This record gives sequence, structure tokens and C-alpha cells, in this order.
Amino acid sequence: MWEQNYVPIVDSPFLSAFVAAIPIFVLLTLIGILRKPAWVAAVSGLATAFVISLLVYGMPLDLAVGAVTYGAAQGLFPIGWIVYWAIVMYRITLDTGKFEIIKDSIGGLTADRRLQAMLIAFAFGAFIEGASGFGTPVAVAAAMLAGLGFSPFFAAGICLLANTAPVAFGSIGIPVITLARITGLDELELSAWVGRLCAPISIFVPAYLIMVMGGVKALKGVLPAAAVCGLCFAGVQFLVSNYVGPELTDIMAALAAILGMVALFKVWQPADKFSMVGDTSGTLTMRTHPFGETILAWSPYLLLVVFVLVWGSPWGKGLLDTVAVVIPWPGLHNQVIQSMPVVATPTPYAANYTLNWLSAAGTACGLAGAVAAIILGVSFKTYVSLLGKVLKQMAFSLLTIASVLGLALLMNYSGSIVTMGLAFAATGALFPFFSALLGWLGVFLTGSDTSANALFGNLQVVTARQLGLDPAMMAAANSAGGVMGKMISLQSLAVAVAATGMARSQESELLRFTFKHSIFLASVLGALSMLYAYLF
Repeated sequence: MWEQNYVPIVDSPFLSAFVAAIPIFVLLTLIGILRKPAWVAAVSGLATAFVISLLVYGMPLDLAVGAVTYGAAQGLFPIGWIVYWAIVMYRITLDTGKFEIIKDSIGGLTADRRLQAMLIAFAFGAFIEGASGFGTPVAVAAAMLAGLGFSPFFAAGICLLANTAPVAFGSIGIPVITLARITGLDELELSAWVGRLCAPISIFVPAYLIMVMGGVKALKGVLPAAAVCGLCFAGVQFLVSNYVGPELTDIMAALAAILGMVALFKVWQPADKFSMVGDTSGTLTMRTHPFGETILAWSPYLLLVVFVLVWGSPWGKGLLDTVAVVIPWPGLHNQVIQSMPVVATPTPYAANYTLNWLSAAGTACGLAGAVAAIILGVSFKTYVSLLGKVLKQMAFSLLTIASVLGLALLMNYSGSIVTMGLAFAATGALFPFFSALLGWLGVFLTGSDTSANALFGNLQVVTARQLGLDPAMMAAANSAGGVMGKMISLQSLAVAVAATGMARSQESELLRFTFKHSIFLASVLGALSMLYAYLF
């Protein structure tokens, strides 16, 4: 067994943190400055972290290999599994011609690109986030926007920006539920604090999206819609998270936003005209289709909602999990010892890989797609051919996802990620601000708010108690701040690129596009955490 050392360099927390962060610097330099493909940056960052874990942290070779393979396995399943089937579903609607009907049905509500972005990227994406999470909303919404004529770059960028406000309550509330289990704090109290932090941000995210698309002038033309969308979502998000719990927060908030906007469209449409950069379709040509034909076209996504809700329900998941297999990861499980301040006493670090092949959200998505293929008349031969095409399309994206998760888990089990966390904790009175940035860092590294909560949840609680702050609020700040790191995680970038058919060379451009927004929104959330900690 090997015990983690969080200050490996001359007992200096800050020098140790600088060295621990080198893999991240390598990754960001390659993709953000040198404009290398995401898979090159991810593999290079992983290789750098591997060397540091061996030479600086003294991690045994077999444990380092175990951590990398453990992370890669989690990247491929369940994350890659979900993304793969989401793209298969989109291709089914595209290849059968049903996506044209979906486009017409949305155009029947509005032909305005700004309103389409709010409806699909924010509201519908939030619904999918609440039902399944783990990359599905970006994959589905970005593919839909690209199919509607948005440029692939804008479709990807807008969906990455929109997939912020709902992330903390994604996948039937699993990030908050995980945070409660990790910290031992009350689940409803954590849910309430996450809602109090996220709801103020949710109010202006729809407006922020439109400003990114076309500036203040573009926002003025659709200000009523942005206000209705943001207020409906944020209001329900706050109420459900504070008084019901985390499980249905996103689903109820997204439905409120969708219904609010549809009701608004009955009495109002923007008076101005908006032209979007890179629009590939010009003026959207709308055709009227019979109700039955429209429902048939939407059936893959309707089935997706039904399957995911059944799969995510407590009774459904409990039944399906009976065939899940828990695998103590060979050469890693309980072979690493965590120490203070992450845990109160030295504790073996578990590494259990859950192969919940039946209850996974990706399986629900895959089955929904298979049923949709039958309903839409896709032959078995065509369906199998489609599966192979999508796998080929996603090859480099899957490599990126596996490498990033391997990097994250290696940094976690070597202790280097805790080293960086301790550097944040040393900020004292400014810790509430940096608490949110710590969550942001965790999601950037892992691509998952759930994983970031598992990584830093206890560290947030320990530090909060040392500083005399509310542990529940600080733990919630980790989760809320983490959502702003989602848009820049390589995992999310890989999903967006694969879903829209962008060239892999554009991944670096997409990171540069989202990075400034990510930093700004994380800083806003950090400032809000400071206000809650010291004024409210």
C-alpha cells in the first residue's frame, strides 16, 4: 500500500501546486495556443501527469497504470457510451428525413435564430441534462442546431455555454446526491444552497447566450423572451431545489421555461430581423405537416425522454441495477492511502468500477434509438451500417474522453489534484471565491460535476470548518462553480465536435471561444459565494 503525500516538494504547498499543475499547463498550451487537436493535448497532458506522478509524487508504477486505465474505462463507459447513442439517434432522424419535419415544427413556433437557440440549447438542453446528463444535452442539442442551419461552430459553442445553469442538478440530481454521500451533509440543505447559487446565474444565461450570438442589439429584439426563459427556469430551479430536492430540479425548471416561451410566442414575436454569422440555410423555409407526421418525426426524442425518465426513476434504476457488476479495479482498489486533510484519519482509497450496463443512461438512449429506428422503418442492415459510421466518426473523440478521464483519475490517486486544492484553501478569507474556482477546476479536469464533487467535496468541508464558514454552503459552491468548467472540459469539447461534424482542427478554436466566458461566469459565481458567506 502507498500513502499519498500532498506536499512532495521541499514542504512547499505552492511550489508543489505549481508542479502538480504542469499537466494542465501542457494541455492548455497545446490546444489553446499551439492549436493542436484535443486528442493530442489530452494524450500529452496524460503523459506529463504520468511522469510527475512517478518522479515527483513517488507513486508506484503499477498504481499509476491502474489509475490511468481506471479513468479511461470510466471515460468510455458510461460517458462515451451515452454520447455514442445520442449521435446515433440524431443520425436516425437525419437519414430518414424526419429531421426536416422537426426543423419545420420548430420554425412553426419561430424562425428567429435567437429564439431557437434559447428553446433548444438552453431549455430543451436543460431538460435532457436533468434526465440524463453526462454529455447527452450537448450532443443532442448541438446536433439539432446544426441540422437547423446553425454553423457547426456556433451550434457547438452556444450549446456549451447553455449547458451551465442545469449541470449541478443533472442526471436526476446525481451531482448533489454524490456530494451529500461524500460529505455526510444533509442532501436537501446542499440542494438548497446549490439552488441559491445557481438560480441568480440562470436568470441571465439566456440573455448572455444572445449577447454572445449578436451583441446588445441582438438581445434588445428578444428581451421579453430572454426574460421569460430565464425567470421561469430560475424561479422553478430555486423553489424545487430548496423545498423538494435535487432529483427533479432541472426537469421541472426546463419544462417551465419551455412552456413559458411557447405561451409567449402565441402573443409576441420579435419585430427585428437577425442574421447569424455562418448560417448555412438562409431564411428558414417552413412547411406545415399533419400532427401525426410531426409526432412521428419527434418520436426518437420523445422516446428518449420516456426511456431516460424510466431508467432514472428510483424504482426503475433499482430494478435495472440488480444486474450491475461492481469490479474492484485490479492493482488500484484500496492500494492508495488518503491522509489529512482530505480525510480525518488515514483511509484506503477505493477504486470500484461499476459496470451498470443495463441501468446506464446510454443504454436507455440506445434502446430509445433502436425502437425509433423500427418505428421509422429503418432496415436492420441500414441500422448496423449506421452504428459503424458513427463509431468511425467518434474514434478520436472517444480517445480524447478516455485520455482526459485517465489524466483526472491519475491526478486524483497520485494526490496532485489535492495539492492544487490545498493551494486554493490557503487563500483564507477569500476562500469562498476560490471555493467556486476549485469546483471549476475539478469539472475542467474531469468533465463531470459529479466527479468534481467527489474529488473536492470533503476538502471544501474541512477547509470551511477550519475557517469558520458554513460547510454546506462551501460544498455547494464547489458544485455550483463546477458547472462553469463544463464548457471548457476536453470531454465536452470532444462531444460537441463529434455531434456537429466539426473538423477536429477547430477544437482549439472552440476552447478559445468558451474559455473567456467560462472564467467570467465562474468569477461571477465566486463573487456570489463571497456575498452569501459574509453579507447574507
